[in-house]
Amino acid sequence: MSYRTAFLSSVTLDDVRGARKMLSGVARETALESSRYLSRTVGAPVHLKCENLQRTGSFKLRGAYVRIAGLLPEERAAGVVAASAGNHAQGVALASSLLGVHATVFMPRGAPLPKVSATREYGAEVRLHGQVVDETLAAAQEYAAATGAVFIHPFDHPDVIAGQGTVGLEILEQCPEVRTIVVGMGGGGLAAGIAVAVKALRPDVRIVGVQAEGAACYPPSLAAGHPVSLESPATMADGIRVGQPGAVPFGIVGELVDEVRTVSEDQLSAALLLCLERAKLVVEPAGASPVAALLAAPERFDGPVVAVLSGGNVDPVLMQRVLRHGMAAQGRYLAVRLRLTDRPGALATLLGVLSAADANVLDVSHVRTDPRLGLTEAEVELHLETEGPEHCAEVGRALRDAGYPVIA
Repeated sequence: MSYRTAFLSSVTLDDVRGARKMLSGVARETALESSRYLSRTVGAPVHLKCENLQRTGSFKLRGAYVRIAGLLPEERAAGVVAASAGNHAQGVALASSLLGVHATVFMPRGAPLPKVSATREYGAEVRLHGQVVDETLAAAQEYAAATGAVFIHPFDHPDVIAGQGTVGLEILEQCPEVRTIVVGMGGGGLAAGIAVAVKALRPDVRIVGVQAEGAACYPPSLAAGHPVSLESPATMADGIRVGQPGAVPFGIVGELVDEVRTVSEDQLSAALLLCLERAKLVVEPAGASPVAALLAAPERFDGPVVAVLSGGNVDPVLMQRVLRHGMAAQGRYLAVRLRLTDRPGALATLLGVLSAADANVLDVSHVRTDPRLGLTEAEVELHLETEGPEHCAEVGRALRDAGYPVIA
């Protein structure tokens, strides 16, 4: 028996169906929204499975609730512990509260304050420890060993995977004609659960997993035939920033997921921006990863397509940065530095040139005291909103034609 097939029987369609009964009245059956823009891009119907509108803002509640609900009475009495930077933390907190179980959640010291506050408001005791999730995870496991609390893994457990698989059952009911399901992957729990449910009922449906390029632990692991660890996974998409696949989901993914694709940070930013502008949906970078894959290679997906928007818990500060990054990736955001003569009306004249070029000024920084500048010089940094790459080039030409030396 191969490493992959060793775990394939650990989660079955009956397990997923049982999880769905358990989640009745707890997890929402989230909407499936069509996207005209993505449908035109792909050349086939594209639908968005809105798990960003799930309770706690992500699919994580499904798996966390099923795992905790399945504990023995004595295990519930000992409480549960988890480690997470956000979505899993909130899922465990709410599930524990609904089931009357005490939850302790370890979060990194740098975790976004809105996620920390939400986890506390859902009823968990939050302990801030470490700077990265690996340190937080170690602290949570030490706590479990010392206190007897049950450690709730975010993806590497059959009950968690069965809970996440309920997303797949909903997709088949909401879009019976689906041919491709695209889902973001970190440790692989969601993709594994969806694959178990969907392949058992519709083996013809293609399942495509998506990872961020800087945290793509599955491609090398699948090539090696066993989970391998990345030294330092790096991506803005913290929901899929996982350094090593879980043993249980890895076995399922290796057998049932048809393809794993990767996307860049620019593509993630552009996808998040598209979800906000075109679909009017707030989605975190990890949740936007399936959309990023569709935009990057639309010809690779047979429709109808369902893209799973796995979460919407994005920190407002990160959202601002990502949106600007996405606009820049699409050529709709331009930052320039230039020098001008430091005299009354000089800045107004410059702004007049930009106005004539139809560039929208978002921010202006005016420096007069830098030692690199001459006595009669000033340096200006401008952040501009533009209409696309061609417009960016037009703005640059307008500035040069007006005699402004552009530094950057």
